Amino acid sequence: MNQLVQQQKHYHQRLDGLLQQYFSQHVSPAARLSEAMQYALLNGGKRTRPFLVYATGEMLNVPLTSLDAPAIAVECIHAYSLIHDDLPAMDDDELRRGNPTCHIAFDEATAILAGDALQTLAFDILSSTQNEPSKQLALINLLSRASGHFGMCAGQSLDLLATDKVIAQSDLQQLHSLKTGALIKVSVSMAATLAENIDPVVLQHLDNFSAALGLAFQVKDDILDIEGDSEVIGKPQGSDLAHNKSTYPSLLGLQGAKTYLQQLHQQALHALDALPYNTTLLREFSDFVVNRHY
Repeated sequence: MNQLVQQQKHYHQRLDGLLQQYFSQHVSPAARLSEAMQYALLNGGKRTRPFLVYATGEMLNVPLTSLDAPAIAVECIHAYSLIHDDLPAMDDDELRRGNPTCHIAFDEATAILAGDALQTLAFDILSSTQNEPSKQLALINLLSRASGHFGMCAGQSLDLLATDKVIAQSDLQQLHSLKTGALIKVSVSMAATLAENIDPVVLQHLDNFSAALGLAFQVKDDILDIEGDSEVIGKPQGSDLAHNKSTYPSLLGLQGAKTYLQQLHQQALHALDALPYNTTLLREFSDFVVNRHY
């Protein structure tokens, strides 16, 4: 696990440094909006999606400098989604990562605009890189589809519709594969897109890995909502239960959810076993996802 901890720290510091550099070099005429954007974007977090961009890319021999733009972009999309997810019209949460949510720290209108601006910033970043135009277009296409009504936003809509209802496991899987899984999958696929002469079979194994990992990430979140410590997870324990959300423990029971989590973990590891690369870091990260306490 030492390698994983070191690489998590390395990628985290690299990403935060790049983000701080961007905001210092691009001063917005709307200072309060920029402050809210940075508040949400630089407010801690596991940096799961950028980690997957960097770790997958380096495994495939993609230069770090080519991976910076997709790593930043996917984190911008993630941060925007959290701002909007916390709004009174959505989950109405007051804590995120142990700090006041964006609409509490600022105000609701500023939070909405900060989310909007982070979403567009993601594509500004992707379209301003030194990657070849065809690669830029591919990255923009991948991230836009994963973020919008074919991906994350679709999952958020299904989540709202499923609140206060009992839904089938297949429907719950679709919901979370979109809401949480889409950005995790695209983090891996964007890195793979930048690799040279990659075998389509490798792409399929990476897709299988990221699909299982994305769903496992959400199942673990559902379990932590019941068992987690509020101070550790950074938000009120039991918030999903309080909002009567559709979750895996509510559908399968707590033990059933834990069993399903281990099944997804094994699916992710099995996909990595089929890759002709050094997958140690991704394997350790998969272990981290299913064993984490936050």
